[in-house]
Amino acid sequence: MASKYYQEMQESFRNNNKSREFPAHSAKVHSVAWSCDGRRLASGSFDKTASVFVLEKDRLVKENNYRGHGDSVDQLCWHPTNPDVFVTASGDKTIRIWDVRTTKCTATVNTKGENINICWSPDGQTIAVGNKDDVVTFIDVKSHRSRAEEQFKFEVNEISWNNDNNMFFLTNGNGCINILSYPELKPIQSINAHPSNCICIKFDPTGKYFATGSADALVSLWTVEELVCVRCFSRLDWPVRTLSFSHDGKMLASASEDHFIDIAEVETGEKLWEVQCESPTFTVAWHPKRPLLAYACDDKEGKYDNNRESGTVKLFGLPNDS
Repeated sequence: MASKYYQEMQESFRNNNKSREFPAHSAKVHSVAWSCDGRRLASGSFDKTASVFVLEKDRLVKENNYRGHGDSVDQLCWHPTNPDVFVTASGDKTIRIWDVRTTKCTATVNTKGENINICWSPDGQTIAVGNKDDVVTFIDVKSHRSRAEEQFKFEVNEISWNNDNNMFFLTNGNGCINILSYPELKPIQSINAHPSNCICIKFDPTGKYFATGSADALVSLWTVEELVCVRCFSRLDWPVRTLSFSHDGKMLASASEDHFIDIAEVETGEKLWEVQCESPTFTVAWHPKRPLLAYACDDKEGKYDNNRESGTVKLFGLPNDS
């Protein structure tokens, strides 16, 4: 028997399964993220800029383009509780903090290497940034100074705090999830999660689960309390690049080079929906209040010619009659 939630969401997506695309950049989009209040979506691109859109009913309206980085903006994230502030990580060996009210860069922090991943601590006080040399730097948000720096002996892929802010998680190239205490950064545990490269990690908003995606094309779901794997999602055929939990923690979107995004019901593993794409998907992000999914694909492939602007941001979950 399908759950009541499953039936409700199937019905919802039957009426709201339209995707729309919005021009954002002049090159491919690496990262999309919603502000905590869901009013804005930010995107970071290979074209060295970030863009911010305002969500108006069923469309994204471009508000500003943020220039200043000297290299690709690989990842970005918003402040966990302040909907006006976001941070970008770039290959130019800096991170930049931006404020949408002034549209200015409020801080540029120099780092040692080419930055590829970034996350903001749930308490809003620290930004962690990882570079290509597997160094993770913890930056104090107020002083913009490094609090700590850790060099790892393995390939660091994605990084994240748990929701309680007392543990720090890294996924690595050996298929492991490494867990450190925070702020002490003492190793607590290393979980052999996947037989191959463990690429991405996301915590659900309720604090019950986290999910990891791997090069073996599997997504695994773990309990935060016991660190036990409770479920695997295996509908993708390619390495899982990106994950996102819905605002209620009940849906999990995962994507790869497969030409669809898988939307699963977390509690059963059942497929709720799949979003068709023309090309590989780099990034997915559920809206913090509504069943709307922002995502970005490799626009250069598929049906488009190369003259057309690549670098679009897409939104799924719009009413079919919109």
